[in-house]
Amino acid sequence: MEKLKRLGIWMDHSNANTMEFTDEPFVTKTIQSDFTHQVKEETLNKSENVMHNKEQHRQSEYYKKLSEVIKNYDEVLLFGPTDAKVELFNLLNGDSRFSKIKIRVANADKMTEHQQHAFVKTHFESRQFPPVSK
Repeated sequence: MEKLKRLGIWMDHSNANTMEFTDEPFVTKTIQSDFTHQVKEETLNKSENVMHNKEQHRQSEYYKKLSEVIKNYDEVLLFGPTDAKVELFNLLNGDSRFSKIKIRVANADKMTEHQQHAFVKTHFESRQFPPVSK
């Protein structure tokens, strides 16, 4: 029997901190959206419609980067202060490539890296799932 691969992702619309749940100390990797506040201001000066289209395109790319990471795990916890986690969950839920991955969504405030690690650890340790055989 193989051990489950579990991942926690604290995210908002601009940054995502990914941390694999292991027996080793957690390592946080950050994935950033290319749609920064500065880009928003620059495009807003041109036109609101252009800004909205650019924002949608960059958000889609951001979620695509996260999807590439998520596809390598059995269980994923998406958490954070904004609706970004729900938007990503809905996107993944509509994609059959992610149908075998258990994805959960939880609300959480802004957190330090240590608090994020503790949140992920508490979440996965409190859920005793049987090992997946592959």
